[in-house]
Amino acid sequence: MKKTGIEIDVKRLGKDLLALGEFGKNTENHGVTRQAFTNEDTAAKHWLIEQFKKIDVHARIDEAGNVIARYGPKDGPCVATGSHIDSVPSGGMFDGTLGVLTGLECLRVIKEKKIELKRPIEVIAFADEEGRFGGMFGVEAICGQLNPEFIESAADIRGNTLVDAMKSQGLEPLNALAARRDPDSFHSFVEVHIEQGPVLEASKNTIGVVNGISGVFKWMVKLIGKAGHAGTSPMNMRSDAFQGVADFAHEKYRIIEEDGSESSRLTIGRVELKPGFPHTIPGEVEFSLVGRDINNETMEQLAMSCRKVLSTIARKHKLMFEYRQLSWLKPQPCHEDIVNKFKKHAENLDLKYQVMPSGAGHDTQFMCQVTRGGMIFVPSVDGISHAPDEHTHWDDIEKGGDLLLHTIIDLCNE
Repeated sequence: MKKTGIEIDVKRLGKDLLALGEFGKNTENHGVTRQAFTNEDTAAKHWLIEQFKKIDVHARIDEAGNVIARYGPKDGPCVATGSHIDSVPSGGMFDGTLGVLTGLECLRVIKEKKIELKRPIEVIAFADEEGRFGGMFGVEAICGQLNPEFIESAADIRGNTLVDAMKSQGLEPLNALAARRDPDSFHSFVEVHIEQGPVLEASKNTIGVVNGISGVFKWMVKLIGKAGHAGTSPMNMRSDAFQGVADFAHEKYRIIEEDGSESSRLTIGRVELKPGFPHTIPGEVEFSLVGRDINNETMEQLAMSCRKVLSTIARKHKLMFEYRQLSWLKPQPCHEDIVNKFKKHAENLDLKYQVMPSGAGHDTQFMCQVTRGGMIFVPSVDGISHAPDEHTHWDDIEKGGDLLLHTIIDLCNE
């Protein structure tokens, strides 16, 4: 990597990552559980605000629970960067937090180097990117895509309501509608994120320049049969709900082969059997189903195929099938201008990069709907994410941080 005299301090950024990783840290497996609108999440937000205060940058928590820091000229559209600091249960310390803390580090360098800016910079930590309550709450609020019905009806997978969770953290739920921003208040948005997959490591490229972000749909599916004694009910006379989900798990691959694409994904991430007793045939199963693709028409075809297959399986095993769609996020291309900026600065810094899609959803996919947006990936060791052993090498973080820094400065002065 070429040195220019304008670089992030990766040791300082590393200390921030480790410090933030202590909020919600699990002492048994060393993972991080910092779900949205919990005490751990709120404590982390206040810690983040303190880090901005230390460099004399104003930061606040908006009505939707987003942390927003602003620096530079008072007026005019801003160049925004950031990501999220909430986590999945027993996740890692890099997912999302890297984007927020790299934004903080970029502000430090810009202030230390006394770099003049024509436009202000905002660093945003979006609330509930991981979709505890469905969708991406914080960025949807900023982009004006929330409504009262969703806010008042949303609940997490265990039945905890969004309303109760927000109130427990001192936030008035319906006030989140006031977090909407005028699209003209943004000049552009850029995000750095760990890849969360194995592609960059396998190709030995340091940077992924993202050209589009996969869409995601999330369902909760129920198959309802009849509980019975495990010893007295003949195998051919059962309405075994678990048999239904087991059959569907095998059918996922055929559905993708026939109706999907290379970027299609179908995942059953959680299964709950009822009554859940070893000697009782499961009378009901509830499971999550998440589908992804880079093309919205393909997503719709996947969803239709899943419904047909589940209906067929339900009839075969004498089950009742029902599902509830929790969210549907459309695929989103990144803006060509931002993609080209990243490519230009990667070449200027002698960084090996490749243009690639994102299979995971990110805040950028919403920001791209209101402003010119784009994102860059840095490699994930062994492609691991959403797990305690999630890791990215410090030198890769440094390269991604320097690319973000140079791009932000360029955008602020173009």
